[in-house]
Amino acid sequence: MDRIAVLVVDDEESVRTFLSELLGSAGYQVRCAASGAQALEMLSGGSFDAVLLDVVMPEMSGLEVLRRYRGTGGSAPVIVLSALAGADDAVRAMKMGASDYLPKPFGNDELQDVLARALGTRAPERQTVAPVVIPPRVASPAVETAQDARVLISTSPSMRRARALVERIADTDVPVLLLGESGTGKEVIAREIHARSQRKGKPFIKINCAALPAELLESELFGHERGAFTGATAEKPGKFELADQGTIFLDEIGEMAIRLQAKLLQVLQDEEFFRVGGKKSVRVDSRVVVATNRDLEKEIALGNFREDLYYRLNVVAIRLPPLRERREDVVPLTDHFLKKYGRQYITGVSELPREVLQAFADYDWPGNVRELENMVRRLCVLKDATLVLDELNAGGRTPASAPSLPTAYGGDDGTYGRVHDEPVRAPPSSSVQVLEMPSRGAAAQVVASAAPAPAPVMLEPANSVLPTPRYLNPFDVPQPPPPPAPAGEPSLKDIGKRAAMLAEREAILSMLQRTAWNKRRAATKLRISYKALLYKIKECGIIDPRSSAEL
Repeated sequence: MDRIAVLVVDDEESVRTFLSELLGSAGYQVRCAASGAQALEMLSGGSFDAVLLDVVMPEMSGLEVLRRYRGTGGSAPVIVLSALAGADDAVRAMKMGASDYLPKPFGNDELQDVLARALGTRAPERQTVAPVVIPPRVASPAVETAQDARVLISTSPSMRRARALVERIADTDVPVLLLGESGTGKEVIAREIHARSQRKGKPFIKINCAALPAELLESELFGHERGAFTGATAEKPGKFELADQGTIFLDEIGEMAIRLQAKLLQVLQDEEFFRVGGKKSVRVDSRVVVATNRDLEKEIALGNFREDLYYRLNVVAIRLPPLRERREDVVPLTDHFLKKYGRQYITGVSELPREVLQAFADYDWPGNVRELENMVRRLCVLKDATLVLDELNAGGRTPASAPSLPTAYGGDDGTYGRVHDEPVRAPPSSSVQVLEMPSRGAAAQVVASAAPAPAPVMLEPANSVLPTPRYLNPFDVPQPPPPPAPAGEPSLKDIGKRAAMLAEREAILSMLQRTAWNKRRAATKLRISYKALLYKIKECGIIDPRSSAEL
C-alpha cells in the first residue's frame, strides 16, 4: 500500500525538519512548504492525503492558504497548528473548513491522534519502535518531545514537603489542586503525580484552559459530534476521552468560563458527560489534576469561580512556593539548565562564572523557574554574560556596580573568553538623574550625575525621585499611597526591601505617566520584561486610571 502523503506548511525550518522526521518514522510520506504561496503551488500540482498548516506565517497567513485551497475545491483534511496567540484564528479556521486543530506545544502522540482522526481507516498503524530522536539543534520549542521531559530539581524544605505529599497521594484517584505563581513548576508536579501512580502507563493529557476561547475549549475537552456546528465535519473525541484510564491536567483552571465549570463539575461527580451536539452520555475514568496561579477563594467572592467546583477539586491542595522563597534551588536549577542547553549551543562548559551565579542568587525571579530557564538558555546562545547581567541590573535586583565579568564564555577548548575590564554600570546622563535599583536589603539612593558624590535622600514616595515632567493628560491621576510598612519594629532587611520598593514604585509610576500608561512602552524604556512590569505594578499597589475610569 502506498504511503500516506502529508504536506507540512510552516515558515520555521526547525519545525518542518522535526515534523518531517517524526512523521516519516511513523510511516508517512512527508513534503514541506516554507510559505503559503509554495503550499498552494504544491497543493495544485500534487495529491496529498492531509495538510498540517501553521496559522501565523509572513506574507500569506495560514487562514488565507486555507481559504484559497478550499475555494479551488481542495478536499484533503487540513489540520491547523495554532499557538496561544492564535486561538481566535483557530476558531475561524474551523469555520472555514479546517478538519481539526492542534494547539502548540503538542506531543508526538497528540499529533498522531489528530492525524488518525482526520484520515480514519487510512491512517498507518502505530509504530512500536522507540521514538525517533531529533537532533537538539532542529527541535522547536513549539513541539514538546519525550527528550524534553521535565524533572523536579529542588533541595528546599518547602519543595521536599511538596514532593513527599505527591508520593503519599499518587496512588489514590482523588483530584489534586496545584497552586502557585506562573512558572513555579506546577506541570512538573502534575507529571510527577502521574508517573508515580498506577496510571503511569496510560495517557497524560494536558490542556491550557487559558489558551482557547470558551466555545472552542468545550469541544476540546468534551469532543463534538459531526454537524454539531459549522466546520464539524467529523466526530471528534475530547481530551477527557483521550485521557480515559490516565490523567488529565487542566492548567489555568481559574480562566475557565462559568458555564464550562458546571460541565466539569458534572464529569467529576458522575464520571460522564455529553459531547457537543451529542445525544448520549460518554463515560470516562480519568484522574483530574488542575493548576492555577489565581486565588480561587477571591475568584469565588467575585463570582468568577464556582464554589461547589472549588470544594470538589480541593481534596488535596499542593502549594508551590515562588523561586524567590527558595533561593537555595537557584544554583541546582541553573546547573541543570546549563547541562540541558549547553549540549545544544555550547561545548566544553560545565559551569557559569561566579559573578553570574551571584547575580542569579540575588535576583527575585518574578517569572520563577521558567524565567531562570530562559535566562540560562539566553546565556548559552549569546555566550556573553554581560548582556544578561545588564538585563538583571535593569530589573533592579543586582548591585549598581557589578564586578568585572567575562564578556564571552563557552569556547571549544572549555575556557572562558576575554575579560571585560570595566564594571557594569547604568548609562551616564548629563541632565537627568538616574535611579539605580538597589539589591534586596540595600538602601535605595539617587545618583545625580552632575554632583561630585551621591547625597542621601529621604525614602518617601515623593515626585522628585525622577525629575521628569508630569504631563497633563487623562492618565495623570492621583495614585493611592504605597502598601503600608509591616507592623512592629522593622529589621534592617525590611527597611532595605521597603526602600527598594518605594524607589521602584516612583520610577515605574513616572514612566507610566510619561508613556500615557502604555505598559509595553514603559517596560521597554525601563529595560524590563512586560511580565515583570505587571508584577511590579501589582506589588507596588499602582492603579491603572483607565481601569478605575471604567467602574
